[in-house]
Amino acid sequence: MVTYEPEHRVRVPLLRAGWLTQTFLHWTYAPSLVQRLLPDGLTVDTYDGHAWVGLTPFVMADARPSGSPVALAAFAETNLRTYVRGPDGREGLWFLSIDVACPMMLAARAIGAPYHLGRLRLTRSGESVTYAGSRWRGDSAYRLTVRPGPPVRPTHRDVWLVSRWRAFTHGAGALWETPVEHEPWPLRAARLDGLTESMTRAAGLPTPAGQPLVHFSDGVHQVRFGLSRPVRPHPRR
Repeated sequence: MVTYEPEHRVRVPLLRAGWLTQTFLHWTYAPSLVQRLLPDGLTVDTYDGHAWVGLTPFVMADARPSGSPVALAAFAETNLRTYVRGPDGREGLWFLSIDVACPMMLAARAIGAPYHLGRLRLTRSGESVTYAGSRWRGDSAYRLTVRPGPPVRPTHRDVWLVSRWRAFTHGAGALWETPVEHEPWPLRAARLDGLTESMTRAAGLPTPAGQPLVHFSDGVHQVRFGLSRPVRPHPRR
């Protein structure tokens, strides 16, 4: 069961960071359309019978290896993600793509994290926040504007969508799990004032139908990433 509070402690983090000024856009898809994009060992997770795909632009701030006094300069990142269960049934994230403005993050490709280098930017105008990005290679791009509103008390569905405490990747012939810990997301209502995107199609999905579910968060500041480790196949009964 997905929990609002962290599911576990990351006692020896490899990386610390903050995820700030984050918007969550979510669309529903038929589970079969998402399942075909997953590697062996992962099963699409569903809510109300639907698979969900999220577009989440944000700012990665104060990223530093544990114990380092020097942090990277803040940079923009945008994830296209979906929700899965691992071989043992535990919930996690699967990233369909990760667009980033920091070349150093590409090192995570070693365990299959789908990083793409691109031009990404975030701008504010009055009460509105605009995110835009385009990939250096390929035709994947997006531009969206949101107007954050008042704080909201997360519903059960909201918690299911935003509170995930591990991410899965597939690389070097193995499925990998990376644990993460941070304070609960402080969510705000938000209005979507404009959206164009080709990231879903670039990931192998149809263009989303209908308007997305929208949330905004000022962010979480104490993000702790643990050691990535291979996932052992769950024994058959």
